[in-house]
Parts: sequence; structure tokens; C-alpha cells
Amino acid sequence: MNLRNKPVDRRRLNAQDREAYRSRSRQSAHAKAKQRRGNWAWNEHSEKRTQEARPGSGGFTLGRSAQQQRLRNEGAEIARSKQLRNEGALYINDPR
Repeated sequence: MNLRNKPVDRRRLNAQDREAYRSRSRQSAHAKAKQRRGNWAWNEHSEKRTQEARPGSGGFTLGRSAQQQRLRNEGAEIARSKQLRNEGALYINDPR
């Protein structure tokens, strides 16, 4: 896209056109168009993200190690409760 903003010789315009001509608005429109073109070019030619974000791949959890530790703790808790049950059963069946 080529942008042209050549200066206009206002001496060649008639009085009505000379009043209606606003060079400042032309210049700001040209500057905004250049900005839009630059942003578009930047977005088109910048490096894109190549690694996708997948659910469960990040966040504040620790992942597999945390789950393994939870399961270890749960297993230890179950083993402890079974041991306590057995000890209680020994006292119940104790002939004393």
C-alpha cells in the first residue's frame, strides 16, 4: 500500500477551496494511516507463539508429584487406621 501526501500549492486554488483546504487534518490522517499500516506489518511479520497452552500444563498446582504425594499420604493414613483397628481388636479380645 503506497501512501501519498504531496504538498498542495494553495496559491493555485481559488479562494473557496483555499479556505476549505485543511492541511493539518490531511497530515493527521496520513500519520494515522501510516500507524495502522505499521501495526499491521508488525503483526503480520512478528514471530508467532509456537507452543500451545494446554489445560493442565501449568498453573499453581505441582502436577504429578503433588498427586503422588497426596496418594502416599492417603495410603499412609489408611495403613495407620488399619493398624489402630487391629490394636483395638486385640484389647477387645484380651481375656484380662
